[in-house]
Amino acid sequence: MQRPAIYTFYRFTQERYMELRVLKYFLAVAYEESFSGAAENILHVTQPTLSRQMMELEEELGVKLFVRSNRKTLLTEDGMRLRKRAEEIMALVEKTEGEFSLEAEENVSGKIYIGGGESDAMRIIAQTATDVHKKYPGITFSIYSGNAEDVTEKLDQGLLDFGILIEPGDKTKYEFMPLPFTDTWGLVMRPDSPLARKEFIEPEDLKSLPLIVSRQDSVNKGFSAWLKEDFSRMNVVANYNLVFNAKLMAEAGLGYLLALDKLVYRTEESELKFVPLRPKLEVGLVVVWKKYSLFTKAVQIFMEKLQENISRCKTNA
Repeated sequence: MQRPAIYTFYRFTQERYMELRVLKYFLAVAYEESFSGAAENILHVTQPTLSRQMMELEEELGVKLFVRSNRKTLLTEDGMRLRKRAEEIMALVEKTEGEFSLEAEENVSGKIYIGGGESDAMRIIAQTATDVHKKYPGITFSIYSGNAEDVTEKLDQGLLDFGILIEPGDKTKYEFMPLPFTDTWGLVMRPDSPLARKEFIEPEDLKSLPLIVSRQDSVNKGFSAWLKEDFSRMNVVANYNLVFNAKLMAEAGLGYLLALDKLVYRTEESELKFVPLRPKLEVGLVVVWKKYSLFTKAVQIFMEKLQENISRCKTNA
């Protein structure tokens, strides 16, 4: 049985110590969709040199990575898989280089990588980042938005320092710290909907509605418990991982959006209405990080400031 191309790639990197330069060349072609464009605009090498490097890469991996035409150079399926892994490798290299380039303690620098879903609780993360950057201007931040599956995948790969996850979730692999906030689930709809006049949305209200729902299994299990029946039986017309585009679907009238409060704001262009669920359905949020992580000085400073801000919030509550 033929091994997957990505297995061959990892074997190749281990046995031949593939230069990162080759990955940079490959990604440049993938981004530009052109050998000549990548050679001239990004890499500043000759096109024959670039073509030869990519031919050697294809030969070593034993797969075809590109589909060439007169106008564009596109990736094959194997090429798309390699692109994903190459981006992860280059991001990890950049993160590692940043960790080893920290300056003396009186002038700490470094980049902190944070991932999370859309939640109003991200305000405390934003405030902590602002507090840290004011005192240590050399500390900067890379923010990744995604759902729990996206965030934990990048945590596991070492591409994030922290993740902000909505409860419930599998925290067995992580250290975690609860945030002093909860988010409330509700139904988002156009103002001309009959349900927009209700004070609360109850389980019976959802059973005949076209719904736009999160694609996270853990979230939908929570809705099953709230409904007291299998949520998969609901009339789901669309799934989302981040709420902005889902909001546009609700505005257009595709369906009713199940979302957390404070994320769908009313504007002059949008008059969507948020109605909370009853019984009330709230979720907590946690900051997580990999167990046994060795934090850089910059990450330690951020963690200490976050703990301080959380304690202040609890005191003022």
